[in-house]
Amino acid sequence: MKTSLSFFAIVALVNALTVFCAIAMPKIEFKDDNLQRLATMFSKSALGRFTSWQNEVESLSGRPIDDQLYEINNFFNEIPYYTDKEHWGQSDYWATPVEMLGTNGGDCEDYVIAKYFSLRALGVPDSKMRMMFVTALRQNQAHMVLAYYPEPNAIPLILDNINPRILPANKRPDLRPVYSFNGEGLYKAKAEGRGTKLGNSRHKMWDDLTSRIEREF
Repeated sequence: MKTSLSFFAIVALVNALTVFCAIAMPKIEFKDDNLQRLATMFSKSALGRFTSWQNEVESLSGRPIDDQLYEINNFFNEIPYYTDKEHWGQSDYWATPVEMLGTNGGDCEDYVIAKYFSLRALGVPDSKMRMMFVTALRQNQAHMVLAYYPEPNAIPLILDNINPRILPANKRPDLRPVYSFNGEGLYKAKAEGRGTKLGNSRHKMWDDLTSRIEREF
């Protein structure tokens, strides 16, 4: 969970995502020379987590979408939660999946980013997913979840690190949707349906994140 983000910070997320989603997600494949480089960057214990991620995605290729959502959600929810201040010494840092696995920790945005890119690597279209900013009502804090839309106007399924069960958004009264985004744009979020599209923009943090992902594979 995070402290509250302003609307303008949220609006600023989208154009860079739109550009990146036109690029194919790199195949999740760690070769020996890359693993050695990552072991130097992180630790030898991180190598097992990288290969587990690679094996997880490979094993899910071609499986039904329900299996892919369930397994990817569970895989990343096993990683310990830390605030950005605790983990990175920064008030706000968006980790790549490699950074999250390498350091064995992350916050709500990192869980969502890792799940999103894993599902993209499995071939799930960007149009079926949204990164959704919500208010977690029980904790009274800003939070982020991944929403999956089986059909364009369906009630989305929510992948979350607070509640590990994948439930339709209308079965999550503890979450109040605020805004969501994907490569198609920024939307005023709705629990039921896709919401109203608000526009496109750019965000330096997303640019930094995607450039780091491209360098990791």
